[in-house]
Amino acid sequence: MKIIFMGTAEFAVPSLKLLLNNSYEIAAVITAPDKPRGRGLLVSPSPVKAFASNFKLCILQPLNLRSEEFINKITTIKPDLAIVVAFRILPKELYSIPLYGSVNLHASLLPQYRGAAPINWAIINGETQTGVTTFFIDENIDTGKIIEQRICEILPEDNAGSLHDKLAVLGAETILSTVEKIRIAKGNLKLSEQDESKVSYAPKIFRKDCEISWDQESYKVHNFIRGLSPSPAAFCKIGTLTVKVLKSSLTDKIPSEKPGSFLVDSRRLLVACADRLLELLELKPEGRNRISSAEFISGYKNLF
Repeated sequence: MKIIFMGTAEFAVPSLKLLLNNSYEIAAVITAPDKPRGRGLLVSPSPVKAFASNFKLCILQPLNLRSEEFINKITTIKPDLAIVVAFRILPKELYSIPLYGSVNLHASLLPQYRGAAPINWAIINGETQTGVTTFFIDENIDTGKIIEQRICEILPEDNAGSLHDKLAVLGAETILSTVEKIRIAKGNLKLSEQDESKVSYAPKIFRKDCEISWDQESYKVHNFIRGLSPSPAAFCKIGTLTVKVLKSSLTDKIPSEKPGSFLVDSRRLLVACADRLLELLELKPEGRNRISSAEFISGYKNLF
């Protein structure tokens, strides 16, 4: 089976790796153009390109997925299947080229959390369970017929980073299973329609969405911090200092101060929420590295 693989982010790498490890023919890897990344803004390849380069695969980095030159090149490859993981929205003239269609891996149990940030929103909303879904791409976003789903528990200690890593591995296993099913069935698969009555959304998260509102119940603030950690990270102001909050812990202490008031208690940093005090465990002051709350208290005594 001749496969074209489309992906950019680190989330896609385990899926590509597992397909290669199982001797599937990857006719081309399509990924985003190199761009400035990291603190130094050095022009660097995407994680998928960096991985694929080790295997001497054909790597394509189109600026325009609709360009005639690119569409003609994919048509010439004559792929049996396209696998899409953490990539862009595909135009119909591209996703309709492969003989057996184009399969997308999504990091939720569709139709729940359609959209760009399903991992973040599942934790922010306090879910205790999520999963991955493979489906055939159609003309709308995350609406196609479902091929396979697998469940993943969200543990109390999980944040967006740890859940991302678990779902990347589970997703790779699901991609491999899905490709096997398609190979054996040769297009005659039993598929499931998405239940539109159960739809929820996970829109892209921007920096303005990451500011903490302390006048909520502490568990909601805690989940907000978990759901944005380590990136893009929830943030707040402590005095005049902007601080990213990367880890917190619930307490049973009822505050006497108004929400948003910070307190130091035996080298513990606490903040008042609407119902309880929340303990902040790890922070990242602007322009600085990640530090513990004890280190923060020692280094910024003037704020308290």
